[in-house]
Amino acid sequence: MMQLPKLQFKIIAILLLLSAISLNAQNPTDFIEIRGSVIDANNEEPLVFADLIVTNTNIATITNTEGEFLLKVPKNIVNATVKIQYLGYADTDMSVSDLLKKSNILLKPSFTQLEEVNITRPKNAEALIKSMLKRSGENYFSNKTTMTAFYRETIKKRRQNVSLSEAVIEIQKQAYANNKRDAINIVKVRKNTNYSKLDTLALKLQGGPFSNLYADIIKYPQYIFTEDNLSQYIFTFDKSTQINDRLVYVVNFKQKPELKIPLYYGKLFIDSKNLALTSAIYSLNLDNKVLASELFIRKKPNKVRVYPTEANYRVNYRVHEGKWYYSYSNILLSFKVNWKGRLFNSYYSLNSEMAVTNWENASEKFSKPIDKNLILKPTSILIDEATGFSDPDFWGEYNIIEPEKSIESAIKKINKQLEKSES
Repeated sequence: MMQLPKLQFKIIAILLLLSAISLNAQNPTDFIEIRGSVIDANNEEPLVFADLIVTNTNIATITNTEGEFLLKVPKNIVNATVKIQYLGYADTDMSVSDLLKKSNILLKPSFTQLEEVNITRPKNAEALIKSMLKRSGENYFSNKTTMTAFYRETIKKRRQNVSLSEAVIEIQKQAYANNKRDAINIVKVRKNTNYSKLDTLALKLQGGPFSNLYADIIKYPQYIFTEDNLSQYIFTFDKSTQINDRLVYVVNFKQKPELKIPLYYGKLFIDSKNLALTSAIYSLNLDNKVLASELFIRKKPNKVRVYPTEANYRVNYRVHEGKWYYSYSNILLSFKVNWKGRLFNSYYSLNSEMAVTNWENASEKFSKPIDKNLILKPTSILIDEATGFSDPDFWGEYNIIEPEKSIESAIKKINKQLEKSES
């Protein structure tokens, strides 16, 4: 049975406490903020998870589920150009000054005439996946890198926000060619949970950012499939698409019907030139409720039954000088909670996302921070710490994922709660 990052229901104390921390903060006047939306030029629909990359730098951000973005650019590179990219659309380059003048960025769909592309197509979809896995070492970063990323985690009871966590983290990213695990250091973090709305059940995600990091299929194939278990899946070709003016194969996959263990189904987007995975959208098969529950639930009260009803994943990669690297992942988990003796069930959802906003090649020593309290472990849970929500400049120069309207509303409520407690 595969191992998956596990969701933990805990009513006892948190394992590791992490305070709100600010390291190496710069003067907020050293950068400018650009806000806007990326939309389809034809139907004006928002484009979700579109990339915005400052050229000749490693600074980047991504649009939220409403197509909105917030990009912070240092003042010493205000003359730079920003590249806007989205799967299946033509790239758009805009200067920082032009971005400041426009609230909406229009991207046009890009169409590829497959018959005009001179390329040898693999014999079958499974053979393509095998080639993709074999070439991971040469297609992805071969050096250790230090990545700055933004992480957000929200927990809802039905439609109501009951917990919000946000953090800027530093990922010590190991080379894709080796089996060493990545490390995570906390830079800044804030969290607020309203336990009175959790119905006596404290839903907490063990590992926090690690769960999103493990969605990096190329670095951690053991969490979804490897060359050894490909025979448990059915692979088929879907209609191809385009990214960065290059043809991208789309492969559907699902577990074989005779298998009863929970496996995955979804789509893989593979660059036709070098067979690199550029993106993946997939879900866990939850038909077997008992086995699926065992994959997620670490601890729960004896009088409660908890079943996952939804487990969706997404991972995106960016390319730099011909090498690909992890750039974004999103996880949506939903659960049905049935208390013995109660007439109605409770429903919870947990959504977490993480975006790499900057990176640099790590030093040869690949040194770890001196303060061990800043090191996040896969077994850790972020502390319930409201500090920072009332500070509009809390994130400073760090790029973050623009909050959606529901999250903005939750932050406003937190601010009001803090004001009341202080008065």
